[in-house]
Amino acid sequence: MQQRLENEWELSIDPDTVRLFILKAKALSAAVNEDYDDGTEHEVEFDGDGHDNHHHDGLAEEASEDLTEEEFRELINDLNVDEAAELVALAWVGRGDYEASEWVDAVAAARERANKRTAKYLLGLPQLADWLEEGLEAIGA
Repeated sequence: MQQRLENEWELSIDPDTVRLFILKAKALSAAVNEDYDDGTEHEVEFDGDGHDNHHHDGLAEEASEDLTEEEFRELINDLNVDEAAELVALAWVGRGDYEASEWVDAVAAARERANKRTAKYLLGLPQLADWLEEGLEAIGA
């Protein structure tokens, strides 16, 4: 566990906003995990008449399942450059890429790499919720 650091800076992103992202990331993770609980999520049974009466709503099904991810993306896209950089930096500190004492460097690196794919990047982090929690704790927020 990383040593807690006294705040020597003001965060642009409200820690409560980060906690909202943590909850959303946990919800996304839980949704994926529920789908794979029993290992039979994609088994198909044919009764012989399957070709005659199969109707698939495809996009409608996907749209209802991805509302949390879409909302997560929208929330991230609504952040300003400083807030987005701090969110990424928190994940990096939580993951151990940077120490809390290197906070300014982590934010600067995140700001340098900032682009329109921040949401995609964060959603691709397998333990995002945990790393954000650990990052907040490490910087004392």
